[in-house]
Amino acid sequence: MILSVLATLSTAPAETGGGFEAPTPQEFYQPLVGDGAFALTRPSVVIIMSVALISWWLVATTRRATVVPGRTQWATENVYNLVRNGVARDIIGSKDFLRFVPLLFSMFILILVNNLFGIIPPVQFPTMGRVAFPIALTLVVFVVYHFLGIRRQGLGGYFKALVPGGLPSWIVPFIFVLEVFTFFVTRPLTLALRLFGNMFAGHLLLLLFITGGEYMFATGGLGLKVAAGGSFVLAFVMTVFELLIEFLQAYIFTLLAATYIAGSLVDEH
Repeated sequence: MILSVLATLSTAPAETGGGFEAPTPQEFYQPLVGDGAFALTRPSVVIIMSVALISWWLVATTRRATVVPGRTQWATENVYNLVRNGVARDIIGSKDFLRFVPLLFSMFILILVNNLFGIIPPVQFPTMGRVAFPIALTLVVFVVYHFLGIRRQGLGGYFKALVPGGLPSWIVPFIFVLEVFTFFVTRPLTLALRLFGNMFAGHLLLLLFITGGEYMFATGGLGLKVAAGGSFVLAFVMTVFELLIEFLQAYIFTLLAATYIAGSLVDEH
C-alpha cells in the first residue's frame, strides 16, 4: 500500500511541471568518467575500493598474529573459520576441502563487503546490484566446477555421468538434454540472478522510501509530513532487514559454490 501511495505521489504533481521521480535502474550505472562500455562507473570504483580495503584489513589483522588473538584478529579468524569449517569442510568434505578454502573465502568476503556498502555511508551502493559482478563471480565458480569434473572423469565420462544409470533407453536423451540445460544454463543463471536480484531490489526500495520521504516532507502539507515520518521509519526497518539479507546472500552464494564444487569431485553427479 505504501509503495502504491508513493508511486501516486511521484506522478501526480508531474502535470504541473515538477514532482517526485522514483528511482530507476540507472541508479546502478552512474558513469563518473566517460560513457558507454568503457566508462569508469561508480560500481567499478566501489569494487576496487573494496578490494583495497579487504587486502588492508587482512594484512593488518594477521601479520602479527598471536596465539591469544586481539579483537581484530579474532574477528578475521571467525569469518575465516565460518567459511573454512562451516562451508568448505562440511560441504566438500575433509579430504578435498582445504584447497578450495582460498577461493570460497575470497568470494564470501568480497560479496559481503560489497553488499554491506549498500547501507554504509558515504558509499551506500551495493556493487552486486550491478549484474555484471554476480555474473563474473558465477563464471569463476562454473569454470572451476566443470574443469574439476572433466579432469576427474574425462570429457566423455563427465557428460555420461549427467544421466543416472538404470533409466529406460527411450528416456535417456530427454534426461540428458534436461541435465545439460540444468548444469550449463539454469544453475549459473540462478546463482548470479539470486544475488543480483536481492541487492538490486533492496537498494531500490531503500531509495524509494528515503527519497519519497524527503519529497513529502519538503513539499507536502501536514498530512504528507506525517507520512514522510512513516516513510523514514520504514527506511530504517528496511535497512536493518537489508543487513541480514546482505549477509545471507554472501553466505548462500558461497554455500552453493561449495556444493557445486563438491558435486564435481564425486564419480557421479
